[in-house]
Amino acid sequence: MKITFLGTGSSAGTPVMTCQCRVCRSKDPRNQRLRASILVEEGDVRLLVDTGPDLRQQILRAGVLSISAVLFTHFHADHINGIDDLRAFNFAQKEIIPCFADARTAQELVERFCYCFLPPDAVWAKPSLSIMEISGGLGFGPMRVTPITLLHGNLPIFGYRFNNVAYLTDLKTIPDESLALLEDLDLLVIDCLRYEEHPTHLNVEEALLWARRIGARRTYLTHMTHDVDYAELAALLPPQVLPAHDGLVLSA
Repeated sequence: MKITFLGTGSSAGTPVMTCQCRVCRSKDPRNQRLRASILVEEGDVRLLVDTGPDLRQQILRAGVLSISAVLFTHFHADHINGIDDLRAFNFAQKEIIPCFADARTAQELVERFCYCFLPPDAVWAKPSLSIMEISGGLGFGPMRVTPITLLHGNLPIFGYRFNNVAYLTDLKTIPDESLALLEDLDLLVIDCLRYEEHPTHLNVEEALLWARRIGARRTYLTHMTHDVDYAELAALLPPQVLPAHDGLVLSA
């Protein structure tokens, strides 16, 4: 399985507009973060997780030519507002692209982007998507996808497990019943907003606590703000835990 980090940033991205802090001015490319998203590939299956506002740039940078389906974690703007750019895949593939989400996110997508879920036109000039509410595990060829309920503050959202890889972004806590679905992971990707505590996201200390509790063989941190300098955070982390960065490709 191949995992590509299309973006590892928070809702504002890094650099942040109007900001002149040292991380926003950093020349280290690992401090340049588009909004959080990953692409998971195995065989001919390519699953995109979320469609943030940087989707076009992310897809071009990663050289992605087709996708099999889209999985949404939740309905916040930094995770859905690039949905219109999926039309490029409709045009290239000449097929409706299936999307999967929880009930609330599916409702929000249809209400906010209703034109994307209408029948395709003759020339595939607009997004042509289907939406399915996830009620259990999904199978995509060799890949088994399990939704993992997380709490983003008080909002229930989804993380996902792909075989032995888990992607958990935008969370504050993991319910016990979800923790049971995260055993024996080769790779964990987990939310890590900043050093200071936040009401709806994990900070560095909390991310490390959950990483230890889950016990994956490798852990990568994502969804970071401009408060986090890549090299400084990497120097503080224990073995087998690293910050992710945009463009990072892992195998599992």
